[in-house]
Amino acid sequence: MPLSPLEHDRRYGELDQVMRAYLGQPADDTPEQAGPALTAYLRHTWHSRPWALAVAERQLREYADNPPGRLRLRLGEFYAIPDVGLSPGEIQSWLRRLADHIRASIETGEVPPPAVPVTHWEWHARFPELGQFLGGWFSQDMPDEFDDHHAAVEDYRNSTDRQLVARLVGELQELLALELDESGYALAVAELGMEVDPPAPYSPSGWLALLAGQLTTPADEN
Repeated sequence: MPLSPLEHDRRYGELDQVMRAYLGQPADDTPEQAGPALTAYLRHTWHSRPWALAVAERQLREYADNPPGRLRLRLGEFYAIPDVGLSPGEIQSWLRRLADHIRASIETGEVPPPAVPVTHWEWHARFPELGQFLGGWFSQDMPDEFDDHHAAVEDYRNSTDRQLVARLVGELQELLALELDESGYALAVAELGMEVDPPAPYSPSGWLALLAGQLTTPADEN
């Protein structure tokens, strides 16, 4: 039978986070240098959950040293490594390479410097509530569900716990603090799930600033 959620996380939870960082990214890490996907994972995890790095290193190495055998494959009690463009024979050495890079980062204390997110995973890991908001309220169906952008924002506010609304405001301010150009902000909101244009006449950054103001203003004053 498939692994229970508890057993999955105990054995493979952080390994899964590393693998998710490679969605849409090449497994191009070399023995000398981590690729963009692993660098993004290291950058975010050092900042948010540094203790998880040691867990990732152990789970990667254990999986590489003990890949699922026939019985576990037949029972479904294993973690399936997603397709990263490597042959089955290359996977184990690649996992060990990732574990080596993570271990070296821990032992030397070398942390990737702060930077704008470079992968889809990193955008969502850094701005989780903004991704939930844009993907949930500003999908391509938004014009059919709400009269305008303002109405969609008010629906989010009225249906979401105030603590999460406050978290969204903080993430908006953090995103604006990156001081990207407009093409950068357009890319950011697209990566985070927005499928409609900002309301006229606003640019992406102008609408994000307007949005932060709307959410910090009491509802009866909007």
